[in-house]
Amino acid sequence: MKNEIRKVLFAALHTYFDIGFYPLYRKLKESNRNNSDILIENQIRQLKVLLSYIYKYVPYYTMLFKENNITPKDIETMEDLKRVPLLNKDAIRENIHYFTPTNRQIKYLDYFCNATGGTTGTPLKYRLSRKARLLGGVLLYRGWGLAGYQLGDRMVFLGGSSLAVNAKSNLLKRVHELLRNIKKLSAFDMSHKDMVKHAKTINAFKPKFIRGYPSAIYFFARWLQDSSVRIHSPKAIFTTSEQLYPTMRDTIESVFKCKVYDGYGLNDGGLSAYECAEHCGMHIDTERSILEVIDENGAPVQEGTGAIIATDLYNYAFPFIRYQTGDIGTITHAPCRCGLQTPRLTSIEGRSVDVLRTPEGKSVHGWFFLYLFWKYQKGIQQYQVIQESAEKIRVKIIPTKDFEDDILKDIGEVIHQKSRGWKVEFEFVKEIEKSKSGKYKFIISMAK
Repeated sequence: MKNEIRKVLFAALHTYFDIGFYPLYRKLKESNRNNSDILIENQIRQLKVLLSYIYKYVPYYTMLFKENNITPKDIETMEDLKRVPLLNKDAIRENIHYFTPTNRQIKYLDYFCNATGGTTGTPLKYRLSRKARLLGGVLLYRGWGLAGYQLGDRMVFLGGSSLAVNAKSNLLKRVHELLRNIKKLSAFDMSHKDMVKHAKTINAFKPKFIRGYPSAIYFFARWLQDSSVRIHSPKAIFTTSEQLYPTMRDTIESVFKCKVYDGYGLNDGGLSAYECAEHCGMHIDTERSILEVIDENGAPVQEGTGAIIATDLYNYAFPFIRYQTGDIGTITHAPCRCGLQTPRLTSIEGRSVDVLRTPEGKSVHGWFFLYLFWKYQKGIQQYQVIQESAEKIRVKIIPTKDFEDDILKDIGEVIHQKSRGWKVEFEFVKEIEKSKSGKYKFIISMAK
């Protein structure tokens, strides 16, 4: 009965902030079953509306189109979209004032101020239209629904600032949690004492779902294992904001005795994708944005790996057209056994900066180090690989009680198989610093 009351409060909260929430939610649940042709037709239709608007009212795109001798009428298909030059953060910062629409209609100027997380660089401030934000929220709930989530289900969040943890005063936080039927636990606070409290909160609250950063949930799961603490088993766990590696998934599923459903989201670009019960990739949402994958020559990739490019179809307040996300992903259009006909991201292989360079000029993807530490993980609680220069690699390690020094020799030898020119230094630390958003990066490249 108590949980039903909380679900009523959940419904009242969302209706209060936007009366169109539930009609949109029902509509998008139905559209998720459309065939691929209809999904693409809807994207093209909305893209034409958007391009017509930005050509008239957003100075940056007016200039860009004229410089490249194109007009909105030239964009009739997905293939035509590649005629629009790519957009990156540097271009936005250099032309920031030209992204403000000159059209003063309220429906285009109703927006929220937002910023990227800045995990791999300086945060980018931008405007997010109310419509785009609403779509993002509804698609999030629909994506969770692939794991059985129903609106108002009890949930625990384990994250940092990008998941809105720690963003409110204690009183506002408690009211917010009550109305949304959630509990928020901080990924910033992961000491032994904090994790004891986290475990007690979860066991008392008994959430149906848990959501958070993969690194935070994985760290918590390993602590539960090492401390022999029993934990409530939810129906599913949702991971977001970071890469979910196989060893993380295996450990989390083993400890919590439920399946992990990974997700991908990007507000600056409007992208979102969610894993279904088949666990063979994340279904890409098509209603809010267009996701492209391109190779190093800028050619579209239908099946395979490349750079992820985003076009938000509804953010009129700050249009992102063919925006370089900085992410590398593998896409497939092959049918999924679940019946959905959307394309899928079968992997997000890391930020594009997570490629290291050897003194010899070779590129070494960060996954090399990830597999290396999966092999030599005994005695290592956490690690972080930092390339400080072309010649220097620093490896930070938080050792456990059973750590053996001989393992460093083996790790060093494997690293030197990639480059004899690398000088590898190991540093034992008590803590590895997270980014300002509370995320933890395994691989950092600081080399030019």
